[in-house]
Amino acid sequence: MPLYETVLIARSDVTQQQVETIVDTLTAQMDAEIGAEPNSEGSVVKKREYWGLRSLAYRIKKNRKGHYMLLGLDAHPTTMKEMERQLSLNEDILRYMTIRVDVIDAEAPSAILARKSDDRERGFRGPKPAGRFESGRKRGYDDREEFRARDESPATEFGGFNAGIEE
Repeated sequence: MPLYETVLIARSDVTQQQVETIVDTLTAQMDAEIGAEPNSEGSVVKKREYWGLRSLAYRIKKNRKGHYMLLGLDAHPTTMKEMERQLSLNEDILRYMTIRVDVIDAEAPSAILARKSDDRERGFRGPKPAGRFESGRKRGYDDREEFRARDESPATEFGGFNAGIEE
């Protein structure tokens, strides 16, 4: 059977447990449908990851956040069509996307969860003084690099307009 990955986004109003029950009912419906077909092995959920409540890139049906869930499935194409139909009928699901993949790695975390763990390992770097020198004094207008370079070197060395004038 072909392998699929489905990412779905649920409304932020629902809880994580409700998102889990939505996915449980979908997988139960997939198993029930496969059981009705002759000589079928059944669909298998190989991977299931909850990515958490995340901000959306833009508003979808007046929602700014959503619960993200990843499913790695081994199922027939007809079963996937029915699952997508059920997802489109569910009012708690904002968006879903299903792609066909070659391999599902059930042990390794997805890129989203791997990035979250990298952020946690980074640790505290300490406070950064914003807009200040090491001495703690604030930057002024004359502290810009071009003004310091102009003040340090006289115009006579560069053959400026004052090169031939003596005072």
